[in-house]
Amino acid sequence: MKVLTEYLKFHTTTHRAYVHITPQVEEIVRKSGVKEGMVLVSAMHITAGVYVNDNESGLIEDIDQWLEHLAPFRKNYKHHETGEDNGDSHLKALLIHHEVIVPITAGKLDLGTWQRIFYAEFDGQRDKRVIVKVMGE
Repeated sequence: MKVLTEYLKFHTTTHRAYVHITPQVEEIVRKSGVKEGMVLVSAMHITAGVYVNDNESGLIEDIDQWLEHLAPFRKNYKHHETGEDNGDSHLKALLIHHEVIVPITAGKLDLGTWQRIFYAEFDGQRDKRVIVKVMGE
């Protein structure tokens, strides 16, 4: 079995951001030489996530508004008693989840017609990483 591990690095200019990373993951899969297998794409931070959905700007805005509605920024989260001010970022990350596994078939990501991979940042403006681990034959 072949395995290749690489890291994507992010430092967003905004507090919340949704970054399309399909091209970077496709390049890592190509580099791995894996023809049949899977790729794990996982945020290595508890205030960020990875998800699969459509790369459509209106939908991305809808997702952001939905997350802000479910986990709004506010000052009275218990987490803030620790000196932090990012309780909402942790909750948003729970809703998105931290990782996806995508199948590889014939050496390519086996995504649906509109599916794309995104990195979701909820506490940005600092260095963050995503691990991309390709496994297969």
